Amino acid sequence: MKIGFIGLGNMGAPMAANLAKAGHTVTGFDTAAVSVDGVTMAASAAEAAKGQDVVITMLPNGAILRAVANEIIPAMDEGTGFVDCSTVDVESARAVAEQAASAGLLPVDAPVSGGVGGAEAGTLTFMAGGSADAFAKAEPLFEIMGQKAVHCGDSGAGQAAKICNNMILGITMIGTCEAFALADKLGLDRQKMFDVVSTSSGYSWSMNAYCPAPGVGPKSPADNDYKPGFAAELMLKDLRLSQQAAEAADADTPLGEAATRLYEQFVENEDGLGRDFSAMLPRFEKRHRT
Repeated sequence: MKIGFIGLGNMGAPMAANLAKAGHTVTGFDTAAVSVDGVTMAASAAEAAKGQDVVITMLPNGAILRAVANEIIPAMDEGTGFVDCSTVDVESARAVAEQAASAGLLPVDAPVSGGVGGAEAGTLTFMAGGSADAFAKAEPLFEIMGQKAVHCGDSGAGQAAKICNNMILGITMIGTCEAFALADKLGLDRQKMFDVVSTSSGYSWSMNAYCPAPGVGPKSPADNDYKPGFAAELMLKDLRLSQQAAEAADADTPLGEAATRLYEQFVENEDGLGRDFSAMLPRFEKRHRT
């Protein structure tokens, strides 16, 4: 396929490189001066989108997605796939999908899970929303960039799935960090704590695959001084999106709200900015009951 790829940051660049490595012709654009193996750089987003079979975007937020969509949709041919892999608010995803469909395009909102490591390894999970035809056009590319793609429903369903997933992740990581901090104060060895919880009812991805305690469980950012695999500020972004969606849907999410407040405090008023979201553990270690 001929693919346009707009947004070549920490996630987009390795995703585009994997598509090029698989034999596709990839034309890229980013507002920063970047170079990606196998990708021909265009002078503008519209130029990168022109004449392609599929255009993929990986952008920071809904406002930027809407602005880029306004630029590239007029440049795209009818029947082109428009796959947005950004994590944005559901309203923006649905508005852009409607705009693209009205222009005869095949829009898919397909946010990802797996982080930079997953983007580099081609093991991302895609949560996709859109028509069956649009998903079918994008699916061969999902198979290159990831290990799994789930068609979650109509436009916006992919963003809804991502927001709900990451609300769970934020809540469970806080719970895991609180439990390790409590175990420390109770004199329980961390390895023994992991051995019990990882095979008991406290099992979770936060504990078993991404343990926030250094030297315990599989290697994780905790073993690299909490340098981010998934930055705390990105978790905060996703939690805020969850609460924006909950407000719009009139959904009661008290734990999601509490997790949002904790990550706000951690990122904006403490030392969480630029650290992994699992660095909540050293935060709780330093704190006392109030």
